[in-house]
Amino acid sequence: MKKHTFFFIWGLLLAFSGYDSQAQSSRWQQSIHYQMEVDMDVSTNRYQGTQTIAYSNHSPDTLYRVFFHLYYNAFQPNSMMDERSRTISDPDRRVGDRIAHLSPEEIGYMRVNSLQMNGQSVAMEEVGSVLEVSLQEPILPNSTVIFESEFEAQVPLQVRRSGRDNAEGIRYSMAQWYPKLANYDEQGWHANPYIGREFYGTWGNFDVKITIDKNYVLGGTGYLQNAHEIGHGYEAPGERTKKSNESRLTWHFYAPQVHDFMWAADPDFTHDKLVMENGITLHFLYEKNSKTEKNWEALQEYTRKAMVYFSEHYGQYPYQQFSVIQGGDGGMEYPMSTLITGQRTLGSLVGVTVHELAHSWFQGVLGSNESLYPWMDEGFTTFASNRCMAAIFSEEPSGFPQLGAYVSYEKLAKSGLEEPMATHADHYHTNTAYGVAAYSKGALFLAQLGYIIGEEVRDEAMLHYWDQWKFKHPNANDITRVMEKASGLELDWFKEYWVYTTKSIDYAISSVSEENGQTKVTLERKGLMPMPIDFVITYENGRKETIYLPLTIMRGNKVEEAGFPERVRTQRWPWTHTRTEIILDEPLSAIQSLSIDPSLRLADINRDDNDWVRE
Repeated sequence: MKKHTFFFIWGLLLAFSGYDSQAQSSRWQQSIHYQMEVDMDVSTNRYQGTQTIAYSNHSPDTLYRVFFHLYYNAFQPNSMMDERSRTISDPDRRVGDRIAHLSPEEIGYMRVNSLQMNGQSVAMEEVGSVLEVSLQEPILPNSTVIFESEFEAQVPLQVRRSGRDNAEGIRYSMAQWYPKLANYDEQGWHANPYIGREFYGTWGNFDVKITIDKNYVLGGTGYLQNAHEIGHGYEAPGERTKKSNESRLTWHFYAPQVHDFMWAADPDFTHDKLVMENGITLHFLYEKNSKTEKNWEALQEYTRKAMVYFSEHYGQYPYQQFSVIQGGDGGMEYPMSTLITGQRTLGSLVGVTVHELAHSWFQGVLGSNESLYPWMDEGFTTFASNRCMAAIFSEEPSGFPQLGAYVSYEKLAKSGLEEPMATHADHYHTNTAYGVAAYSKGALFLAQLGYIIGEEVRDEAMLHYWDQWKFKHPNANDITRVMEKASGLELDWFKEYWVYTTKSIDYAISSVSEENGQTKVTLERKGLMPMPIDFVITYENGRKETIYLPLTIMRGNKVEEAGFPERVRTQRWPWTHTRTEIILDEPLSAIQSLSIDPSLRLADINRDDNDWVRE
């Protein structure tokens, strides 16, 4: 290893490590710096690469082994991804049995040809999509080591997320394309094989040089360092790019404080830019034709609005660029970027872009482990993007943007297919159970918290969540504690029911009668999950009032919410009691209707018995 290269990486790593140690309070994070150079042969779809990694062990543990993800090895017949995709009862239509039929020229592979740590060779074994590495010398706590490697790879035909020549003709969607060191955290190593779900990585800096045919236009994660040499729309206004007689160009990207690096390339990309008032540059790379031109032009302003919305409601976006790139097989998020299929209607194009952009907060910067807590990314992203779409498409947003999530969850809860949200993402029995749990029930985690603690309190807590946990990989306990501190309520019971069980919510007005000029109402909990209840009475004269029934185990009450009927009484309901009675001083003739949660926010799977109307 060249001496100046070592000190370059060492200096950057020390700078990063200092930032990281100040950013966290009690939970340590590993840190990493990648320096990579790759040479792409567009005629064979293969590339050679060198990789130097400076890796700092901030844990209290001594590490005797490390693991690298070799994601492209999943795109081979009889791989774990292939077997799972062919045998699951409801296969992903994008995958199905396609991997089994890939030819030798169409498969993906990634091989580490040499690997050293601190100049010493290591013992390594390739096990599917994971490289298992045994070290001659361990990595001690509070130490930094240098890994150097040479690798080669073949880009698979586009099947899932990454690959070449996708259905819309995009040449390269280069995601999961390099040997990636698995993350080590307080739960140990996370060397999951690539089965089909998503990712978890170590925060670090990426210094990447990509050499490719000069006609190709690239985009993705990071800031282009040599725009004046590259051109292709990256140069500053009025800047003249350096002309080269070479047939190939080397693109140099740098991405600070990210956990992954994606790039895409196509000779026919159009590159549009929009510079926001706060200096963030939005890049749009797509093949301009009759199916894309009009909608991709309109997409720019919607993306700007979404960036503003998310920054206001969930925390200021911390980078200075974001790239929306046509490619992949649907929509997939990466740091500072996304790959989306582009031949869509305007609503679909904006919808997928907004969703993937929202991931920049929950997957890109908060970075929860998506294998263990997919709902903390996909669910929170769904919740946020639903609200954003309602806001940017209408001056008066819909009051119920999460309706689709409620409908989807209720269908699953009644189907018999539901599994706990705590299930590891790769180990759900069906894709349906995973999808609804991660996206819909995950979104309802925040929707139910809004009902339990109040929406304004929940929304303010989401900003606290960002401030406290960005760049720290929060887990289910962390988001729950943020909500507890914001509300002053005890909420562990909610997390335990909603995340670790499939017990559902079902409340009913069991009976209504009059005795001695008073009205007696019996409420019943039919489901196995207890929840607080907003019970609203509407009188014949039009007056409305709320009787609030918090669970005893909440140890407090939510604040009264603006826009809801006045709360006239609070009556605690112990979770052990399946029934409770409410006595109203007015006779039955004075009451027009009674309702459990007329706001419809409670995820009650059977609302048919939630209302009573006097005949």
